[in-house]
Amino acid sequence: MTKKEREEMMRKKLIEMKQFEDRLHGDGVTFVGGVDEVGRGPLAGPVVAACVVLPADFDIPGLDDSKKLTEKRRGEMMKVIHEHALAYGLGMADEKTIDRINILEATRGAMRIAIKEANKMLEERHGGRLEHILFDAIKIEDVDIPQTSIIKGDSQSISIAAASILAKVTRDAMMVKYSEEYPGYGFEKNKGYGTKQHYEGIEANGICPIHRRTFLKKIL
Repeated sequence: MTKKEREEMMRKKLIEMKQFEDRLHGDGVTFVGGVDEVGRGPLAGPVVAACVVLPADFDIPGLDDSKKLTEKRRGEMMKVIHEHALAYGLGMADEKTIDRINILEATRGAMRIAIKEANKMLEERHGGRLEHILFDAIKIEDVDIPQTSIIKGDSQSISIAAASILAKVTRDAMMVKYSEEYPGYGFEKNKGYGTKQHYEGIEANGICPIHRRTFLKKIL
């Protein structure tokens, strides 16, 4: 694929991924937030959620589901998000919270925090509040903001894709730091997911403070 063909493909993808946001903007909605999470499946570490509000005229190709991008590309797009987003927020639920209330409720809690933080930034920067939220295959009934749940939203919506990148880059950096504090599990590579190296680390060292005990019932 030539550079020109790649650029054309990315431009087409951008247009496709803005359809939900463009429809809402066309209906008079100004502030649309995309929400996504990273870290529901790992054996260790937190679940991290993000909410990102992009401007209606956002026109920079390259945003996509964070899982489809290289680490380098995610870092590049993280800078784009920080520079061009109208507002963004992060939320987190640690392993103790996950064990206490289950991963689904912990995820929803992290999302609520992310939405609250994005709203705070939106008010400070633009004097407004979120008018609609786009979720990736989930809804939070007790959030009093109109919302839409989109299946595979991180590859269908530009705002959700941005949130997935922000959440993943943030969580990955946390797990790299944890790898220094708790060596032997390969957190810098597996980010807490259940790889062979991770299981071997558990067998050799036992569990560490950031492990999710409810995810390791067969081992404990």
